[in-house]
Amino acid sequence: MKLFIKKPIAQLMAASKETEKTLKRTLGVGSLIALGIGAIIGSGIFVRTAAAAGGHAGPAVTISFLIAASGCALAGLCYAEFASMIPIAGSAYTYSYATMGEFIAWIIGWDLVLEYALGAATVAIGWSQYFNDFLSTFFNTHLPFVWTHSPFEKNISKTGMYINEAHGHGIINLPAIFIILCLTLLLIRGMAESAIVNNIIVFIKVAIVLMIIGLGWQFINPAFHTPYIIPVDAGSIKTSTGVVNYADSFNHGWLGVLRGASVVFFAFIGFDAVSTAAQEAKNPQKDMPKGILISLAVCTVLYILFSHVLTGLVSFKDFLIQGKEASVTYAIRHAMPGYGWLASMVTIALLAGFSSVILVMLMGQTRVFYTMSTDGLIPKVFSKLHPKFRTPYKSQWLFFVFVSCFAGFIPDTIVGDMVSIGTLFAFVLVCFGIFILRRSDPNIPRPFQTPWYKIVCPLGALICLCMIASEGWENWARLIIWLLIGFVIYFGYSIKKSHVRLGSNGIVNDPPEPQFME
Repeated sequence: MKLFIKKPIAQLMAASKETEKTLKRTLGVGSLIALGIGAIIGSGIFVRTAAAAGGHAGPAVTISFLIAASGCALAGLCYAEFASMIPIAGSAYTYSYATMGEFIAWIIGWDLVLEYALGAATVAIGWSQYFNDFLSTFFNTHLPFVWTHSPFEKNISKTGMYINEAHGHGIINLPAIFIILCLTLLLIRGMAESAIVNNIIVFIKVAIVLMIIGLGWQFINPAFHTPYIIPVDAGSIKTSTGVVNYADSFNHGWLGVLRGASVVFFAFIGFDAVSTAAQEAKNPQKDMPKGILISLAVCTVLYILFSHVLTGLVSFKDFLIQGKEASVTYAIRHAMPGYGWLASMVTIALLAGFSSVILVMLMGQTRVFYTMSTDGLIPKVFSKLHPKFRTPYKSQWLFFVFVSCFAGFIPDTIVGDMVSIGTLFAFVLVCFGIFILRRSDPNIPRPFQTPWYKIVCPLGALICLCMIASEGWENWARLIIWLLIGFVIYFGYSIKKSHVRLGSNGIVNDPPEPQFME
C-alpha cells in the first residue's frame, strides 16, 4: 500500500492550464492583495483581539501578535514559493501532494476544513454580534438572545462590578446563517463579481481601522497598560461561557502571551487563503507571492497598532463581559467622548468587513475540495461546475449547510480555537514541504524562492509547533477526533478512488476533467 505516493509536478502543471472546463482566470495582483486583506482583517482584529487580551495576554496582546506574525511570515514565504511554482487551486493540500505524498495531502485537505469552513463559521458569529449592535444603534431594537446565540451560551448581565445570574440559553444564531446564505449565492455567481464586492469592502475596512488608530491614540490611558503582562494574582472573572481564572498557567505571564498568540493566530489565516485562488489568477507565478506577502505585511502592522490602542482605552477584563458582543464599539463609546459617530460608523463597516472574510473562507474551502475531487479523493460532486458561471456550485451549497451548523449552534470561542490549531498544523507541513522539495527536486523552476530556506523552514515550523503546544487539551482532543474521522473516509473511500494511485497501476493515466451539470 503506497500511502506516500506523490503527484508528479508535471501533472500538476498540466492541470493548471485554463480551458472551458476549468476555473476562470480573472484575478490580478490588486485583487489578490485585496482578497488577502479582506480575509485577514475581520474577526481577528475586532473579536479575537479582545478574546486574547481579556483571557490570556492582557495589553501584551501586541506581543502575541508579533509572535503569531513571525510564524505566519516564515510560513508565508514558503506559501509564496509553492504558489508561484504550482499555480493551481488547492493550497497546502496540493503542495503536500507533490512533496510528502497522498496520505499527508489527505490529512492537510481534511485539516483545511477546520481552517476555512470553521473560520467562516467563527466570523459569521462575530457578524451576528455586530448586526445586533447595528440594530440597537440605529433602530433602538435588537434580536432576542435566544435567536442570536448557540445553545451552549448563557444570557448573563452585569450591574456595576456584580455578575447577575444567567437568564436562559441561546437556541440558534439566525443572523450568522443568513449572512452565510447571502455570500454563498454571491460565490456561485462568480469570482469576478465576488472580487469587485470584496475590493470595495476592503477599502472601507482599512479606512475605519486607520481612523480608530489615529483618533484613539490620544485617548490611551497608560494605567490600562500597567502591568503590561497579566499577573498571576489578577483574580478571576465570570463570562457567558464560564469562569476565567487568571491563575491558570496559560492565562497569565509569558505563557499567557504565548496562548494569546495561538488565539490571535486565527486573525492571520486569510493570507494562505489567497493561495487557494491560484487557478483563478491571471499571472500566478508573479502575482501570487505578491498577494500573499503584501497582504500579510500590511495587516501585521495594522494589528499591532490597533491592539495597542484598543487595550489602552479600557481594561482588558472588560472585553470578556461588557465588550464581548462588540468590543471595539464598546471601547470607543466608553473611552472616546465625542466620537460616538465613529462607533456607529464602525458597526456598519464591520458588518461589511466580516462579510469579506466569510466570502474568502467559503471560496477557499470549495477550491480545496474542488482539487481533491479532481484527484478522486472525494466524490465528483465537489468538482461539478455550473455550466454558465464555472463555479463549483454544488460544493458551495454543501458547505453552506456544513458551515451553518457550526455558526448556528456552536459558540465562537470553541469554533475559533479549532480553526487556529488546524491552521497551525497546515503551516507546519507547508514549511516542511519546501524544505523537502528543495532537496528532492532542486531544478524545478521557481519564480519566487524562499530566502535562507534552511533556516526559514525549520524556524517557521518550530514557532507554529510552539503555538500548537499552547493550545488547551480540548482543542487537541477535537483535532484528533476530526483526524480520525478523516482517516476512516480516506481508507474507506479515497484510497480506492485515487486517480494518481490508479494511474500508477496503469488503470487511469490522467485525472478526469471537472464534470458539468446540465
